[in-house]
Amino acid sequence: MTKKVFFRISIFYLIGITLSNVFRFDLLSLNESGEKQSVIELLITSPLGAIGLLIGALISMYLLRKERKLKYSLFGTSTKWSIVMMTIPIVLLGIFGVQNTNDVNEHLFGIVGGIGTLIYCFCEEIGWRGYLQDELKSTKEWQRVLVIGFLWYFWHLSFISNQNFIDNIQFLGWMIFGSWGLGKVIDSTKSIIAATCFHVIINIMMFNGEMTNGIDGSSKRLILGISIFLWVLILIIWGKQEKTIANRIDNSTSKH
Repeated sequence: MTKKVFFRISIFYLIGITLSNVFRFDLLSLNESGEKQSVIELLITSPLGAIGLLIGALISMYLLRKERKLKYSLFGTSTKWSIVMMTIPIVLLGIFGVQNTNDVNEHLFGIVGGIGTLIYCFCEEIGWRGYLQDELKSTKEWQRVLVIGFLWYFWHLSFISNQNFIDNIQFLGWMIFGSWGLGKVIDSTKSIIAATCFHVIINIMMFNGEMTNGIDGSSKRLILGISIFLWVLILIIWGKQEKTIANRIDNSTSKH
């Protein structure tokens, strides 16, 4: 690892872990009032827990861009399929609804909560996949997966609130597995949004407090099943279209 690479990663991670956790641990006491939040307030506050990763990534990506072209982008190789993918969980959450303590209509809360979760996960994904995976592209895959997985786990500081050894090992395992799986998605699509979509469904199913608790078990399974099925189908179609375009370019080049 060169000094420039280490410098860029350090900037990204230091900003990511400090600024994000100011909001994740509510050090500014923004949630102490106990007052119910409006849908606008929910949209504004939802992404704050990952805002440090977004800011850190944008700074480091700017520095990296001076050295070489970035490998990934917002929509990757297909704006159409990226947009379709991100609308699926939001529509499903709106249909099934999410019970909440803010006295917001459950279907409206499902849509707003879905959008808020999407923004939050995007802030994470532009950091872990959009920047860090790109920065480490010259390393072996298993090394890249372990580095991102460990940094992702440590960023959460979950061991502060839960010191159970088994729980932390399991969470670390999830982060490493997620780094591998989401890495495969962004490598095949070059789309940060595509990786974000899979991150969204994981958050809703397991980690996003009110969203997770506001959806009953059968609805969760349906949202998960439908989303994954449609996303896999989209990725297959997306991949075939990319191969067709590549073949046309090769044939056109060979003729000349």
